[in-house]
Amino acid sequence: MGRIRLTKEFSFEMAHMLEGYDGPCREIHGHSYKLFVTVIGAPCDNPQNPKYGMVMDFGVLKRIVNRLIVDVYDHSMLLRRTDSNVRLVAELETHFEKVRAVDFQPTCENLVERFAALLSPELPEGVELFSLRLHETATSYAEWFASDNI
Repeated sequence: MGRIRLTKEFSFEMAHMLEGYDGPCREIHGHSYKLFVTVIGAPCDNPQNPKYGMVMDFGVLKRIVNRLIVDVYDHSMLLRRTDSNVRLVAELETHFEKVRAVDFQPTCENLVERFAALLSPELPEGVELFSLRLHETATSYAEWFASDNI
């Protein structure tokens, strides 16, 4: 049997700021993100297997993505760790649980690449991450394709 792609959609709310950016996104602001995760593989061809006919159980994919991405980033504040904002990050962390200082600029492009790195090794044997699409707004998104990153 051929390989089939499965896609599952996820949503989360997250605030961020782009340290050093020359536009309005240098200010703290938030987005309603939509993440589309597409995996690829051959459906199980064993009629005795409870997953017969499936590339992957959607529930398993949901648990993986929720654990690694949604539960971590939903209702969080993401900002790049720099020498100039160490005190700010420390102060925010004293007031809020989900402040995430990261070693990259938290753009949509960098987030989708980070998510790919998190998800790929967690997928079941025989299932590969095919692509991710991360909508920052209803009309703006970044995409990651495995074929572009080999």
